[in-house]
Amino acid sequence: MSAGQAWVIGNGRLVTPDEVVEDGVVVVSAGKIVYAGPARDAPGSVWDGSVELDARGGYICPGFIDGHVHGGGGADAMDASPQALARMAQAHAAHGTTALLATTMSAPHEQLLGVADAVRRAQLSGTGGARLLGLHLEGPYINPERAGAHHRAWLRPPAAAELEELYRVAGPALRTVTMAPELPGAVEAIRWLSARGITVSLGHTAASYEQAMAALDAGAQAATHLFNAMQALHHRSPGCAGAVLVDDRVRVELIADGVHVHPGVLRLAWRCKGAAGIMLVTDCMRALGCPDGEYTLGDVDVVVRQGQVRVRDNPAALAGSLLTMDQAVRVMVQAVGVSLPDAVRMASLTPAEALGLAHRLGRLAAGYEADVVVLNQDLEATITMVAGEVVFQR
Repeated sequence: MSAGQAWVIGNGRLVTPDEVVEDGVVVVSAGKIVYAGPARDAPGSVWDGSVELDARGGYICPGFIDGHVHGGGGADAMDASPQALARMAQAHAAHGTTALLATTMSAPHEQLLGVADAVRRAQLSGTGGARLLGLHLEGPYINPERAGAHHRAWLRPPAAAELEELYRVAGPALRTVTMAPELPGAVEAIRWLSARGITVSLGHTAASYEQAMAALDAGAQAATHLFNAMQALHHRSPGCAGAVLVDDRVRVELIADGVHVHPGVLRLAWRCKGAAGIMLVTDCMRALGCPDGEYTLGDVDVVVRQGQVRVRDNPAALAGSLLTMDQAVRVMVQAVGVSLPDAVRMASLTPAEALGLAHRLGRLAAGYEADVVVLNQDLEATITMVAGEVVFQR
């Protein structure tokens, strides 16, 4: 059904940033939320001409926003086509993601320009799944010592001419740039990007605590997959991880699959940052929804086996994940002990705030975009709505 359809999503519990409201409803008209709250307080007229969606006693949540996703459904952002981006968006919508940033791997400059152009075109054509908020440039401006699965041949310090051309091609679609702040020219690049409203996320870095703090002072606002591809936290050398844990200016990404980061360390991050300082991300790659086997992540050969992704020529190295946003919420609730409102906030409102979109995304409130996910008792997505259109239901 179209986004113009009026809906009442009921028979469920409404998840807000602060509480779970029993017997809640969300009323949607023309792609916007017109009411969200207790069913008893909903205007009687809302049922006129509306189609009812039964939450079956589950949890009605704001749609999940994934700021770091490489692929899914057999497609990769580096395929550089609107069709591939649409397949990704549809695959993740089946797990509650209503908005995402297509995320690159390190590559030659011309190839990254092609991805930026494809993202811009896909934003215009639509995806049929999660909305495409823009581009997350993860690499090539990262430290070879902390490259992870990135191809070291493409790594380089930030260059003003490259950034200017990327910005010219992508325009407002360029949302986030991961950068190692210790690289030559990085602090100047951070200032340039931040002045244009682009979030700089510290990651794939061997930066010291002092170097990370200097980057935050220059305008960096986030950290890419905290604890992964950065110096381990040490009491005499806290590094980038220590800096971003204690600085309230920073929101941090966490890959909450229980593999990339131990549940005890996820709990540590939550105690330091709170739900307002953590953005759950998947770092998912193209094999989501596909059988085990050999795949590529960008131009890196990887092996998918038993739910994990590893570099083919270096099996000790993780290479993205098959994580989904509903699974990340489950891990935070069931393995870490976070409340459901906090876990959902980390998957919705906090990333919306980081992207400057909290005025229209990340909450179930009148006037907001009708991006909604319904979770069952096991915290699995059963209904996903984007801009008032049901894009997934089971």
